[in-house]
Parts: sequence; C-alpha cells; structure tokens
Amino acid sequence: MTDHGDGSVPDPATMPPEDGISESTHAEAREQPLAKLALGAIGVVFGDIGTSPLYSLKLSFIGAHTLPIDRLHIFGVLSLIFWTMTIVVTLKYVLVAMRADNEGEGGSLALLALIVRHSAGRKWTRGIILLGVLATSLFYGDAIITPAMSVLSAVEGLEIVNPDLTAVVLPGALAILVGLFLLQARGTESMGRLFGPVMLVYFVIIALLGLPQIVREPSVLLALNPIWGVRFFAEHPLLSFLALGSIVLAVTGAEALYADMGHFGRRAITASWLYVAFPCLLLNYLGQSALLIANPATIQNPFYLLAPDALRLPLVLLATFATIIASQAVISGAYSVTQQAIQLGFLPRLRITHTSAHAAGQIYIPLVNWLLLIFVIALVLVFRKSDNLASAYGIAVTGTMFITTCMLAVLVIQVWRWNRALAAGAIGAFAIVDGAYFASNVTKIPDGGWFPLLVGACAFVGLTTWANGRRILRERLAEGSMPPDLFMRSATKAARRVPGTAVFLSASAEGAPPALLHNLKHNKVLHERVVILTVKVLGQPIVGDERRIKVERIGDGFYRIMLFYGFMQEIDVPVALARVEVCGAPFRLMETTFFLGRQTLIASETPGMAIWREKLFALMVRNAESAMEFFKLPPNRVVELGSQLEI
Repeated sequence: MTDHGDGSVPDPATMPPEDGISESTHAEAREQPLAKLALGAIGVVFGDIGTSPLYSLKLSFIGAHTLPIDRLHIFGVLSLIFWTMTIVVTLKYVLVAMRADNEGEGGSLALLALIVRHSAGRKWTRGIILLGVLATSLFYGDAIITPAMSVLSAVEGLEIVNPDLTAVVLPGALAILVGLFLLQARGTESMGRLFGPVMLVYFVIIALLGLPQIVREPSVLLALNPIWGVRFFAEHPLLSFLALGSIVLAVTGAEALYADMGHFGRRAITASWLYVAFPCLLLNYLGQSALLIANPATIQNPFYLLAPDALRLPLVLLATFATIIASQAVISGAYSVTQQAIQLGFLPRLRITHTSAHAAGQIYIPLVNWLLLIFVIALVLVFRKSDNLASAYGIAVTGTMFITTCMLAVLVIQVWRWNRALAAGAIGAFAIVDGAYFASNVTKIPDGGWFPLLVGACAFVGLTTWANGRRILRERLAEGSMPPDLFMRSATKAARRVPGTAVFLSASAEGAPPALLHNLKHNKVLHERVVILTVKVLGQPIVGDERRIKVERIGDGFYRIMLFYGFMQEIDVPVALARVEVCGAPFRLMETTFFLGRQTLIASETPGMAIWREKLFALMVRNAESAMEFFKLPPNRVVELGSQLEI
C-alpha cells in the first residue's frame, strides 16, 4: 500500500489486505464481443512477437555464433522455436500466468501486488518485492531495444529489394523512430483503430508466404518432433547452447500477453494467440526453414526472400508498419508501467497527460518519451544494423521471463496452494527453459548485452532509492508529529478560528501533519473546519466509488478523511471531496484552502541510506511534479509551507 499525502510515501515492505470493492480497470472494454476484443489484442498484444520472424531464425544461423545450414541444424533450431513458443507462451503465459490476474490486471507490478497482498508479513515478502522491481527495471531496457531492433530489421528489407537502397536504411529507420516518438504527445487513438486490422493482414500474409515452401518441402513438418531439438543439443552441446541466445528472440514480446490482459481480457488474448498468432507464426517459420533446406544462400534474409520479387517492396512496407505497431505497444507499455510504479510508490510524481477523452488508458508521459527516444537513437547510431543490435537484445527479455517464473512459483505454492508435485513439475519446467535462455544470453553481455543491464540497473537504483527514501522521510516526519487529540486540545485554546475549510494533506493516517503544525505556529489561526486528508493507493487496480471515502470525526471541527484508490486509477481530490456527505457542510472549493507541506531534504550521516543515494533522493524530490498538479488541486486555493529535514 502506498500512502499519498504531501507526496508519495511508499512502504515497499507492506501491501494492504483486500479491503474495498474493486472492479476491472477496463470492465466496459471487456464487455465488447469476443471477436472485437481478439482483433484489438492482435493489434496491440502480438506486435512484438509477431515481428520476430524478421530476424530470429536468420540470427540463429548467422548471428554471433554461426551454425552450419544443413538439415540437422535447421530442424533442430525450428524444433526449439516451436517448443519454446509452446512451453513459454502457450503453457506458461496463456494457461498459468494469465490466471494470476490482480482484479483483471496483469504484468510484473500487478503480480507483485497480488502476491504481497496475500502474504504480507512473511519473511520472504521483501525479496519478492525486489524481484518485482527488478523485472520492472529490466522492462525499461527492453522498451529501448525493441523499437530500434524491430524497425531496423524491417527497413533492412530494402537491401533485398534493391542493394542500392542500403544507404537509405539507417536514415529511414531513424526518421520512422523519431516520427513515432514525436506523435506520442498527440495520442494514437485514431491510428490505433488500424492496428488490429493491419496486424491481422500481416499475420495472414506471413502465413501464406510460408505455405508454398512447406508444400515444396513437406519433410520440414518433421521438425515439430522434439527429438530434433534433442539431437541438435547432442551433436553440438556448446554451439546449441549459444544458439539459444538467438532462438529466444522468437518469443520476445511474450510478456505482453500477461501485461496487456487488463485491456482485452484472458479469453480474447488466448483466442487470438491460439487461432491466429501462433499458427501464422509457425507456418512462416516452417516456410523459412523449408526455403533454407532448398537454398541455404537465402539465409541472408529468409523472411523477405519467401516473397516473389514483385511483392518484396509491399512486404517491406507492411512489415515496417507492423514494427511501428510493435514499437507503439512497447512505448505505451512503458507509460503504463511508469504510472503503476508512481501509484505504488516506486517513482516520484511525473507529469502525465491523457491523450484521449474516451479511453482512460491512453496516457503520455513526456519524460519517459524523450528518454526513450534519446536512447533508441543512440542505439541505432551505435549498432547500425539489426544483426549487431541482436547482441544487446534478449537478456532483458529472458531476465524478466525468469523473474516472472520465480514469482509464479511463490503464487502457486503460497497463494493458490497447488499440489506440491504439480507445482514443482510445472514451475520446474518453466524455470529450466527460462534459465537456459537467460544463461545463453549472459554470454552476449560483452557484445552489447551490457546495455539493457545498465539501463535496468539504473532503473532499479532509482526505484528502490525512491521507495526507501520515502519510507525514511515518513519516519523522520513521524518523529515530530503530535497525536491529533493532544494537538486539538492545545491548538483550540491558543488559536483564533476563522471561517472556511482547511484541508491539510498528510502522508500518514496518524498524528497531525507538519503543514498543520507550521500553519498554527506561524499564522496562529485555525479554520472552522479542519480536515486532515490522506490518499492511499492500494495494491489492487481499482477501488469502487462506494468504498472510496472513509471519514472520521475527531471533534471540535476536526475531521480525518481517507481516500482509497487502485494503482490503475487517476487521483482527483476535489472530485472525491465533492462526494463527502458526512463532514458537516458540503465542500465548496472557493471556501476551501489546501495546505501542502514541502520539505527541503538535506543529506546527512543519520542512519538511513548511503549519502549518494540520499542526494539522489533529494534530487528526485525536487524534480517531482507538484502535489497540487498530481492531486488536481485548484492552483488559486493552495498554500505550500516549506521546511528543512535531514534524512
């Protein structure tokens, strides 16, 4: 549970019990017909994994560790791709992870909140929280690499169309990426309606491209037998292990099935995977493999060489549009994850703009957008080709997948109480697969894998520094607080009462907030009605309006109000106060003054965090969006009272 008062005050060691009636974040959306939801899921959820055929099979043979292009190795790689999609995507995410919904929401942070809500106080709770934060941190590394890798690999198809166009590839990819990020501020609602139909056409086209090659070389179907994967490892154990680093690129984006569950629901995503994405991807991989058996020279780009000469340019355009959609999904995911991290207390308040009047999930976070753009451009300019960029791709994805497996292990054993043998078998299989892919990608660290790890490490430091810093700050503020009954007895005698309502935002649900003490000390007045307001963000996506407000009458015109929100909800204090009916007269904004405390933090030797982290935390506090904007308070009714505080 996160307390929001003067600002976010996270307590990463605890999450709340499930108190309050909640509903799905996108309940209305999921009431739409299944076919419509499935089409939307095809456009948003499967963009990343759908564009994997552009590079995954090719890089398995001519990536960092080359493989002979013969029947054994082609069948071995294809067998591993098929069974990886089956085990990781179908079994792990579709059948298991997507059942672990937190009031309809999925993703690392939602799973983290779900586990901690049911296991608060356990010794291993803090370890699980750190795992969830680490998975979120690695996601930011993946969010940088995915747009660069996807768009570059698509535009490189121009080299197949006409080798003279090679010089256009890099500037073309950069232009597309820059344009994509520049459009974010305007929102993608109108263009988003095309995502589903375009991706459906894309999946159908790549499936049709594979079919003729399968007909010409039907023996390629034998590769679906797992024995070929076993033979591949038996013949070349080290080489096959290293090849896993490229083979796993076939399932990049699998985490999106779970993360986007709140938008479309489990049934729609399951249907679109089993009946559209999976069969179409498999047919394309079978076709590419059949083409390689017939002509090993096509390894330079088997995806585009499946198409006849006359259709290659249209295929490049279609694939480029598909990679733009994949990139858009990742960028939107970065905004969503950041919003969740802010609400759960792992990041400071940031400016969030809503780009749609109809869809609550359509948001834009300028700081995240520009940081992503800078890093994406830097990646493209440094690595220049998708083959080179592949060295940096994979370790963040496999790290997140492995962490998700660890969190699922805790969930199925401690929360769902599965049979121990069943849990050990299922989670053990997932852990072996994810662990093998992660270990293979570790070998790519010197060649570029260090980049997503560096991004993840920086994000992890930022997330944990903010969480720990707010906990320490809350403790320091609590040391100087006064019980409300004691304050009320002394204050009412010494202060003059003035007309109106004063609302003091408090980070704690106990004691008198510092802003109230400072106001009395310096102004020596109290309003007729004094409200101590605390906003709590719970570890569930949505809190219903019927359980939004809790009012406690302290006496002599003093009230304590608590507002409860889910981590997927937008906080609007004036709207919530307008619904309060048991706190004397109704709240009128023009008669209400909001008092905010603003602390200037001073790093000190006081036990807490390392000095450099205290300075980082102070910097984050100074640059956080003001509580006035975050809570949507009217600017002309806000008074800020500052103080200095050592941490």
